[in-house]
Amino acid sequence: MKLILYTKPGCHLCEGLQEKLEQVEAVSFELEIRQITDSLNWFEKYQYEVPVLCWVNEANTPPTEEPLPRLSPRSPVVKLEELLQKYQN
Repeated sequence: MKLILYTKPGCHLCEGLQEKLEQVEAVSFELEIRQITDSLNWFEKYQYEVPVLCWVNEANTPPTEEPLPRLSPRSPVVKLEELLQKYQN
């Protein structure tokens, strides 16, 4: 499974989600981190939304990015694992 995390420098919520993703053990995934400041498209799309975690749906041709539901910053890692398990297959 491939995930993309849209983030921006200095975003504490982004850093918190990235730390939780690093603690996930129940789901195997590849994580790509994209700084929205690196692309005008990303910035315009996500400037008020970061962090945004997307799942790459490789069943589509071409593969599509689908944003995952936003979890509370206080959600434990186990809730993140449960969410990711829904998209694993």
